[in-house]
Amino acid sequence: MRSKVTVVGAGNVGATTAQRIYERGYADVVLVDVVEDMPQGKALDLLESGPVLGTDAQIIGANDYEPTADSDVVVITAGIARRPGMSRDDLLLTNMRIMQSVTEQVVKYSPDCIIVVVSNPLDAMVQLAQQVSGFPKERVVGMAGILDTARFRTFLAQELNVSVTNVSAYVLGGHGDTMVPLIKATTVGGVPVSELIEADRLEEIVQRTRDGGAEIVALLKTGSAYYAPSAASAQMVEAILLDRKEILPCAAMLDGEYGISGLYVGVPVKLGANGIEEIIEVELTEAESTALQASADAVQELVDVMAESGK
Repeated sequence: MRSKVTVVGAGNVGATTAQRIYERGYADVVLVDVVEDMPQGKALDLLESGPVLGTDAQIIGANDYEPTADSDVVVITAGIARRPGMSRDDLLLTNMRIMQSVTEQVVKYSPDCIIVVVSNPLDAMVQLAQQVSGFPKERVVGMAGILDTARFRTFLAQELNVSVTNVSAYVLGGHGDTMVPLIKATTVGGVPVSELIEADRLEEIVQRTRDGGAEIVALLKTGSAYYAPSAASAQMVEAILLDRKEILPCAAMLDGEYGISGLYVGVPVKLGANGIEEIIEVELTEAESTALQASADAVQELVDVMAESGK
């Protein structure tokens, strides 16, 4: 029996995430959106690719949550996308209202699911989803670090003209300007990256990673990144459904780890059938520890704004 995955939001990120999961064949997919007939049309188009791809998985679209009942994993991508000149923080209050409504419906129909949040501003949205759902912190996780790390690995591989598979790295912290690439832990073919790239050039690559989403927004002019975010989201879903126990950088609720408590922050976690099964603590330099705390402080500011607006 196949697993069941719901993707909420049938825009570019959601539809492409649904496509990637459907094409892997191990889960039936429900694509939900408020726009009438749109998720049904996209789902039908995807379903008709099944004979070409050789998958018997099912995918349907819906404008309500009843067809999502008893989902194993729910991926939430709903919300407005960034526009040129708009920061992730500008999205906060609008997407806060959307996230609250979506999470309430998800919990109503799939009380035992694991929630993967993709909507921006990511760290604040996953914190809100956990609060609204009332789920254990292990069953609500945010997608950010995999995407940020993928961008960092891409730029390093390009710089050194090597395969991306040879680049090992982690990007921690909030999904935005305060993200923290761990230079000390970054290696290329086992060699520390600091031995291969001059410090000034390495800092330029780090900054490009931080600006990765904004760079794509500026190029697209209408919309934001979705191919890489959907690939990262699908990797998380696969790790959960196939119980892979994969170590991935995700937004997780910390309870004293890294000196941070009561806040969702991007850190390495073991992701498996139970959701976040372990938070991995890696040794940080003093500078990295300071930067991670600053990133957590930036997330806390958003959480505080949400709390104030809800009064």
